[in-house]
Amino acid sequence: MRIEPNAKVIRLPEVVGKGYGTFWNFKGRYRVCKGSRASKKSKTTALNIIKRMMQYPQANTLVVRKVFRTLKDSCFTELKWAINRLCVQDYWDIKESPLEMTYIPTGQKIYFRGLDDPLKVTSITVEVGYLCWCWIEEAYEIMKESDFDMLDESIRGAVPEESGLFKQITLSFNPWNEKHWLRKRFFGEIIGKDAQWNPIYRFYDSWTSLDGEIFATTTNYLCNEWLDSSDLKVFENMKKNNPRRYQVAGLGGWGIVEGLVYENWTEQAFDVHTIRTKAGVKSVFGLDFGYTNDPTALFCGLVSEEEKTIWVFDELYEKALTNTAISEKIAGMGYAKERIKADAAEPKSIDELRDAGLYRIRAARKGKDSINNGIQYIQGYQIIIHPQCVNFITEISNYTWAEDRFGTKINRPIDDFNHLMDAMRYALEDILEGDTYSFD
Repeated sequence: MRIEPNAKVIRLPEVVGKGYGTFWNFKGRYRVCKGSRASKKSKTTALNIIKRMMQYPQANTLVVRKVFRTLKDSCFTELKWAINRLCVQDYWDIKESPLEMTYIPTGQKIYFRGLDDPLKVTSITVEVGYLCWCWIEEAYEIMKESDFDMLDESIRGAVPEESGLFKQITLSFNPWNEKHWLRKRFFGEIIGKDAQWNPIYRFYDSWTSLDGEIFATTTNYLCNEWLDSSDLKVFENMKKNNPRRYQVAGLGGWGIVEGLVYENWTEQAFDVHTIRTKAGVKSVFGLDFGYTNDPTALFCGLVSEEEKTIWVFDELYEKALTNTAISEKIAGMGYAKERIKADAAEPKSIDELRDAGLYRIRAARKGKDSINNGIQYIQGYQIIIHPQCVNFITEISNYTWAEDRFGTKINRPIDDFNHLMDAMRYALEDILEGDTYSFD
């Protein structure tokens, strides 16, 4: 390839860093990366997509998450960062309404879709060239393998052999639960059958399938050369104080989920307005505070005492929110006038939120053994979770009983995956036990 005299030369190793060589160059059908936090898997994928788009003039990319509204602050932001990192801003037109990126010299596009509107995913057509690549970020959020199959089938169709184009789906995620379908689908090799003719798997942390269609790998923060000492300190403290979480969030290992606190739940789409009009159904809202390391979590639910059912229909789950920002977010969601029960440990924050316009916010009550009492009561309800509540699903599918030093489960939940779980208890306190009930 001839390089123009005035062409800008970008040295990719200096921009991208190390640890992703095979991932970067793989051209098989499925490219899968499970990784810990700060493993730069999302940033590397974003850089790779921008570079590829500019390298292959007829290629278009589809970027997908389970819920469309989560794309703007995740993949869309990462791709904008990648464009700036590669110093190619002048070549890209970026629009937020609708979310879309266009490579100006050729008209190629990066499209953004959510699986919560499957028709927009399966009916996508491109204006120039071919739909070649798909990036599914936070693939762990997709709980049903059939939803992935639907998307997989939409990335079909021949591309010209002489073009050098290829079809590929990239999946990136944090591996919270070893029972997730992603593990068998992409990290497991069938090596035989058992007595009942069920497949027997050999699992890998990183491997390429024999047919060359799958490259699946595991990365962690240790391959991120741009972390500073304060970033590394977070993982050192995690390793010391929370070894279970370190194996997953630190090293990218699969989360071993045994002894779930709640098994009485299902993921199911429902119409909020229909449920709300049912006799005896009440709206309930709970708020758990966070900031640097933990998210602020708002639980939004409907509950029927007669049907013993809780419907989870919305959520807020975000770090680094000031009280002003929390108020604005909740108001923007349309819940400023709702009665919200908040963590009583932060009375100052509750007062500030009330002054900011959340006039009906109140502190949840405290009491002895209230966590376990609240859990026990909620276990008597059926919990139906709307698919858009991806963080609630992640928490409830990983919220387990703690263990003693011998590995025996004890009658206390882990201090992890509990932000929306606590917010749910706050929200339900009056309904579960009336005015005498309390939480700590």
